[in-house]
Amino acid sequence: MAAQITELNNGRTENNNIRQPQPEDAEHHSNPTHVSETIQVEDAQPEDENEEPDELVGPFMSDVMNFELPRRFTLPLTLTPYDGLGNPKKFIKKFRTIMIVNSASDPVLCRCFPNYLDGSALDWLCALPAGSISRFQQLAKLFEDHFAGSAIYLHDSNYLNTIKQGQNESLKDNMTRFTKVTISIPDLHPEVHLHAIKNGLRPGKFQETIVVSKPKTLAEFREKAKGQIDIEELRQARKSDKTNYKDEEKVHNSKKNFKLNPRFNSYTQFNAKREDIIKEILNSKLIKPLRKAGTYEDTKHVDKSKYCAFHQKHGHTTDECVVVKDPLERLARQGHLDKYIGGHIQKRTPTSAGNTPSEQPS
Repeated sequence: MAAQITELNNGRTENNNIRQPQPEDAEHHSNPTHVSETIQVEDAQPEDENEEPDELVGPFMSDVMNFELPRRFTLPLTLTPYDGLGNPKKFIKKFRTIMIVNSASDPVLCRCFPNYLDGSALDWLCALPAGSISRFQQLAKLFEDHFAGSAIYLHDSNYLNTIKQGQNESLKDNMTRFTKVTISIPDLHPEVHLHAIKNGLRPGKFQETIVVSKPKTLAEFREKAKGQIDIEELRQARKSDKTNYKDEEKVHNSKKNFKLNPRFNSYTQFNAKREDIIKEILNSKLIKPLRKAGTYEDTKHVDKSKYCAFHQKHGHTTDECVVVKDPLERLARQGHLDKYIGGHIQKRTPTSAGNTPSEQPS
C-alpha cells in the first residue's frame, strides 16, 4: 500500500522512458499543489537491467493503478481526513461531492481516496488484500461496513418524539428547533419525520387544523405551517404597533385619558373667577392643596403659560380645571361661598352630609 501511495504522488511514466526535468516541473516540485503536478522525474542514471522492480502491494487492481491522472487535475484540500471516527456514509458523500467538482472518474476516486484517510482508517485500507479493489463502489461498501460501528449520532428518530412545542413558543421557533435535530439524523424516513412534528404541536387551533386536513407529506404540512407562521407574525406585528400607539397616545393625550365623572347634576354660577376663589379658600384652609395633583399630565408636554392655583402646576388654568369644580360646588352648597354667588344663588336643599338630593353618587 505504501508503494501505491508513492505511485499516486509520483505518477507513472509510460514504457519506463526516462523523462528529463522541465523548468515547469522543477518549479512545481518545490511546492506541489496538484496531484498531476507532483510528478517527480527519475534520476537519469543507468539502471541495472537485472534488478527487479519492487512489487506493488495494495488493494487496487492494475487497471486502477495504471490509470494516468489528468494533467491539470486538482486534489481538493477542503475535506478533513477520516480517522475511523464518525459516520462513514456521510464521509463518503462528502468525498464524492468534492470530487464531482473535478469530474472525477471511478479510477480517480480510487486513486485519491487514500489521501483522505488517517489513523486506523488508513491502516484498514493498507490491510486489504492486494488487487482486491477494482471499482470505487466496491471500496465504499467495504469502508461503510467496516466503520459502521464508529458512527456517532447526536440523536436518532426516537428523540424526535420528545420535541414538544412550548406553551408560549411560536410555530416558527418550534419548527426551527425541530429542523436542527432532524438534519443530524441520517436516513430519516419522511413519514417518521411528519408524525413526530405533528405529534409535537401544542393543543390549539393550528393543531386542530392539522388533524382535520391530515397532510400526508412534509410538503403539505410545511405549506400549512407557513400560513400559520404568517398569521402569528402578523398578530405579533399588530400587537407591537398597538402597544406603541397606546404609549404615544398616553404621552400626547394624557389629559384626554384622565377622565372625571361629574358628581353633581348642576353647578353654581359664581360672580368671580375660580382662580380668585381658590386662592382665598386655600389661604383660609377650607381645603388643602393637592400636593400630588397633576401626575396624570406628562410634564414634558405641558403648556408653561398656563397655571392652575388648585393643582399648583402648569398645563391648564384654574378656570379650565375640571377637578376643582366639585370641591367648589360642595363648599358653595355648604354656604361657604355665598359672597361669590350674589344674585345667582340656586335653590338647594341642605343636608347634613353636605350633599344634595341632586348629587350623584361617586
